[in-house]
Amino acid sequence: MREIYPKLEYRGGELHFEDVSLRKIAESIGTPVYVYSRGALEYWFREFDTAFSEVPHTTCFAVKSNSNVHVLKALKEMEAGADTVSMGEIFRALTAGIDPKKIVFAGVGKREDELLFALEKGILMVNVESEGELRTLEKVAEKLRKRAPFAIRVNPDVNPKTHPYISTGLKEAKFGITFEKALELYRYAKESRWLKPLGIHFHIGSQITDTAVFGEAARKVARFVRELHSIGVEIEFFDAGGGLGINYRPDEKVIPSKRLADEVVPVVRELGCHLILEPGRRISGNAGVLITKVLYVKKRENKTFYIVDAGMNDIARPALYGAYHHIVPLTEREGKREVADVVGPICETGDVIAKERELPSLKEGDYIAVLSAGAYGFTMASNYNSRPRPAEVMVEGKDFRVIRQRETLSDLMAREF
Repeated sequence: MREIYPKLEYRGGELHFEDVSLRKIAESIGTPVYVYSRGALEYWFREFDTAFSEVPHTTCFAVKSNSNVHVLKALKEMEAGADTVSMGEIFRALTAGIDPKKIVFAGVGKREDELLFALEKGILMVNVESEGELRTLEKVAEKLRKRAPFAIRVNPDVNPKTHPYISTGLKEAKFGITFEKALELYRYAKESRWLKPLGIHFHIGSQITDTAVFGEAARKVARFVRELHSIGVEIEFFDAGGGLGINYRPDEKVIPSKRLADEVVPVVRELGCHLILEPGRRISGNAGVLITKVLYVKKRENKTFYIVDAGMNDIARPALYGAYHHIVPLTEREGKREVADVVGPICETGDVIAKERELPSLKEGDYIAVLSAGAYGFTMASNYNSRPRPAEVMVEGKDFRVIRQRETLSDLMAREF
């Protein structure tokens, strides 16, 4: 288990993150609560970042996966950059102290005010996704009287073999543009007074476990970069996106980041570009858990429900994707096991965290940990059913601290008066 969940283990029958009992956190902070391990964040960051040490590179953490400013500050101390998809994420990254020259700005629907903010803050580059966006970027740059550094996100039409909701590299996806259109836009930008072609970008999807598809995409994009060089467009940054998968099940083998590096590094070395990578889930996913409490045990004929105090508003992935999250009790136990549905309090049939899962027999008042919850957990949380969002906690060694207070009832209506 430690290979997948570093810093998470049972000690004396109690589940610990680093040297802190998760039961202690649950009893003192309340539930539901997200808990992150700084040590686990560093473990996964180093595992990923060092795999690419053979070439100049910047590891830009995908802020959408976990945007807590204290998480970002911890990663900044590890020399991470930031991959952002909104003005708010840029603001968070800058507030965390991340160097603007390590921030890239992606997303298919950037507003004019967002592009203005990005250029004013001096970020490394904007990853452009359409002709209309490039024209808007040029207009904003002219207003500021400064050249806009950008990359174009190309769509390499590679099947990442992942969930269709998080597959972004196929030609039918809304993301990126074709090589033919990109060539036209780079030609245009080369002659523009206010546009500065700086890089190229691609991102084929998320939770990808077949690293060969990264190599296929990288080689396609590299051929296009050589074509750009031939017409006098110099590409300095080769942004290969993110998407390397993590283990959601403890019986699966971890895919080493080195396997991804083996696919991408030779391509980049030959081009002589600076490599940018955008891992999110890979770094934070297995560095966080969601602790929730069993409120009620409901039994029907041939069916058991563990009704917990975390719902689909707190952790959306199971309802949204049918995603699997491993679940363990905070107190280790042997003996009787039971097949049950772990369900939340939301008034939706789809509010299911785990369906027909074999678990230790639980009783009312027991605490359980939903694992692999450090990415797309809190960031996707909402106030559906007028439920305050959970607290977030950071563990470091023997200490823990609240890094986001639990919302109150007053917070729910704070903007309504």
